[in-house]
Order: sequence, then C-alpha cells, then structure tokens
Amino acid sequence: MALLALLWGSGFLWIKIALNHGLSPLQITVARCVLGAAVLLAVASASGLRLPRDRGTWGRLLVAAFLCNVLPFLLFAVGEQTVDSSVAGVLNATTPLWSLLIGIGLGTERGLGRVRPAGLLLGFAGTVLIFAPWRDSGQLGPGALALLGAALSYAAAFVYMDRTLTGRGDSPAGRGARTAPSARRAGQEGPPPPVLALAGAQLVAASGLSLVALPVTGGPVAPAGADATALVAVAVLGILGTGVTFYLNCRLIADEGPTSAATVGYLLPVVSVALGALVLGEDIGLRVVLGTAVVLAGVALTRGSGRKGAGDDGNVAVGEEPAGAPPRHEPAGRPGGAVSCR
Repeated sequence: MALLALLWGSGFLWIKIALNHGLSPLQITVARCVLGAAVLLAVASASGLRLPRDRGTWGRLLVAAFLCNVLPFLLFAVGEQTVDSSVAGVLNATTPLWSLLIGIGLGTERGLGRVRPAGLLLGFAGTVLIFAPWRDSGQLGPGALALLGAALSYAAAFVYMDRTLTGRGDSPAGRGARTAPSARRAGQEGPPPPVLALAGAQLVAASGLSLVALPVTGGPVAPAGADATALVAVAVLGILGTGVTFYLNCRLIADEGPTSAATVGYLLPVVSVALGALVLGEDIGLRVVLGTAVVLAGVALTRGSGRKGAGDDGNVAVGEEPAGAPPRHEPAGRPGGAVSCR
C-alpha cells in the first residue's frame, strides 16, 4: 500500500521535473499514455488476455480515454507550469467532490442527507482556502483553473464510464461483470473483457488521440529541447506512475479489497505535498496544509451513506487516483467498468 501511494503520489513531482527540463505539456501527455499502455499491454499479453474487438466498445473507450487520460493528463501538466506540484496533488483529491456534484445535477444521487452536501461544501471551501483569492498573492489563476478542470474531467469520465463501460464482479474485472451494452444489442451474452485488457485498450486509445494532437497543435513532435533529466522523469511517470501503479492498484483491490485501495487515495495529497517540499523545495505554508486537511475532510464526508453514484461501485480508472475516490473497476486515471478493477 505504501509503495502504491508513493508511486501514484509522486506523479505530480515527475510532471514538474519534466516541465522544468524542457518537455511541453502535450509531449508529457503523449509519453505518459504510450508508456503506460505498453506496460498494461505487456501484462495483459503475459496473462493471456485479449483486447476488445467490437467497434462499440472501442468507441466508448475513445470517449473514456479523452476524459480520463488525455484531457486531465494535459491539464495537470499545463497547470503545473505555474502552480506547485504539491498543490496539484491536493486539487486532484477534489475529484470525488466533482463526482458528487455531477451526480446531484444528473439526479443519480438519492438520499443525500445532510452530511454529504456538507462535505461537498467543506471540500470546496478547503480549495478556496488553498488559493486565497482574497489576497493579492493568491494563487488562483489559469494554472489553478486547469488543475480543477483536470479533476472535473476525471469526475465526468467516471460518470460516463459508470454508465457505459463499467462491469461489476468479484474478480478484478468488476463485481458481477455485466455484459457490455454493444454485446447486449448484438444479442450476445457474457462478461466484458477483463479489466487489464480494457485498461490497456483505453491507454492505447489515449495514445492515439494524444499523438494526433501533436502535429495538429503545431507543437514540436520530438523533445528537442529536453535534457536527460526530463526524459528520465517522463519515463518514470509513464512506466511506474501510470502503468505499474494501475496494475498494483488492481492487485491491492483483489487481495485486500476496495477499502484498502480507497485508503491509498487519501495518502496521495500527503505524498505530493511532502515530495514537493523535500525534492523541489516548494514553500508549503500553513494555509496549504490547513486547506489540504479541509479538502480531505470534505471528501471523507461525501463518502457517507447514500445512494451510490458514478464511481462508487468499487472499481478504478486509468489515470490519477483521487483521494478517497470510490473504488471502481476501475480504469487512470481510476486508474471493472470502463476500465475498473475494484
């Protein structure tokens, strides 16, 4: 559990190092998707798993890949150009808050009671405290908005995947794995592909989307201005921080259950803040520490009793694992349903 928290929570550190040493946000996104996909495909191949073959599943995976991988990966890198890596890690923890807010808007949350809405307000109050927009030196700006947009993108992805891709079962592929919608329409029965195969396919789709974006945006395709440190940082981010962490998360869910996996989520902001201060020398003031505590307290309250919304079914997606994120099939950016494993 400690290793998983360290690897996943260090992702924001590696993004910042890669940026500081010459890689662009889009280059980091492409490398992260490609390397993460390579790891998961290798594991799936070694396990004898095959990628999905029907067009319907691939179409839904493209949407999931954009919302859960390409967009948030890019926005986190864009945001960290001007915001500390420690703060990025804390804002990643707001994903469950956005998920609950979306669920309320869609009418999928029932029996909220008073505690969960209070947690929602408390969590966002902690975010405001971190950025202190009332101060001249407040950090609220385009970078902070990009980071919040990344967390919102994860939440939207989880809602989408819960409705279209997530299978539930007692195996890592999801509790009671249900037949994929496309298979049901075709009159076929049977569970969806195992989670690792879906996760690998999702990152393959994300790799294709991000690679197409490189020439379209006019940015440099080759990392001409990057040094060896940047290349090492992005390699660690893609291989360990994306591919290996997702695999370890699935194993943790299978071996110890979703509660242990959710506990890891609460450690991620702590890891990102600690690494930002120790490795990068980021100034972690009392306001950031208090804001982080308030955000995590709010997230904990939103996980109280009530009707389960998207992302509360015990699975995970391929992407960042938000603090307290409901265990799902989960895919990563969580890091199964669309790709879920818990």
